[in-house]
Amino acid sequence: MKKRLRWLLPIVLIVIVYLIPVPKKEAVELYDGGDKQPINGLTAFRKLPTKTIHTQGYDWTYLVLGNGPKTILFLHGMTGGYDFWWQQMNAFSHDYRVVSLTYPPVDNLSDLGKGVIAILDKEKIDSVIVVGSSLGGYLTQYLLATYPQRIEKAVLGNTFPKNDIYEEANHTKVAVANWLPEWAVMNALRGNLVNQVIPASENNPLAKAQLLENTYGRMSKAQFLARYQCVVDKFQPIDGKQTKVPLLILESDNDPLILPQLRTQLKQYYTTAQVHTFHQKGHFPYLNAANEYNTVLGNFLVGTND
Repeated sequence: MKKRLRWLLPIVLIVIVYLIPVPKKEAVELYDGGDKQPINGLTAFRKLPTKTIHTQGYDWTYLVLGNGPKTILFLHGMTGGYDFWWQQMNAFSHDYRVVSLTYPPVDNLSDLGKGVIAILDKEKIDSVIVVGSSLGGYLTQYLLATYPQRIEKAVLGNTFPKNDIYEEANHTKVAVANWLPEWAVMNALRGNLVNQVIPASENNPLAKAQLLENTYGRMSKAQFLARYQCVVDKFQPIDGKQTKVPLLILESDNDPLILPQLRTQLKQYYTTAQVHTFHQKGHFPYLNAANEYNTVLGNFLVGTND
């Protein structure tokens, strides 16, 4: 009996450690800025009623605002959600219909694209101006290649072209992460955000609160790892030298997540694109530099150069 208990005890301890829940913290708790207007704005935005569609095996949450003749579709990155675009949606919903969504744990671009199109079809939206950031910018390139008839203009924000660099650099880490408990994966992600991403984003209190909130239960391990699989998924992009779709590349000169060589490759591939470089704004300029971001985006939407 004692021998059996000696074997069982380590197993029980492992199970207990694995099942430790991720601590829950909301953005309003994590916000440490003196100016409360940004966090109050986010709180008010989150009270707007979202919609749900079931497709590709998952429930997809999305939000539609505005009644303009043209529609802007906002696509977030690996650690985002529909509400990361709240400052843009509030600003542009006066003149446009705006749509944003949160990705469920879909692990390939094909299903991710089908989910996006299902939302557009449900809302009877024939064509959109797509604004994507990071993974969302990569997904935008996939949509351009796969559903060109649905896209009027496209913004490739803080993103990357098709490449092998991320997969080669993160293959082992991701293999380990698949076996780690959720709290451990979120701890590691939180450390990366605190040490690299948030400082590059000017230590902006809003960006900090929204990013850290996702590591405190708003995003699951399954979502995070599925989004990584979409980052390393491969497809054949459009001919970047011939496309007639107006393109805008947005980048930051201190982006810690998009390597300089990938930023260069993106611009070299999409030679017809306009380019705007944010100075020292990091990976999430639409959060911590919303006024500049909205101005640049607004100019592109009406066809003027920045």
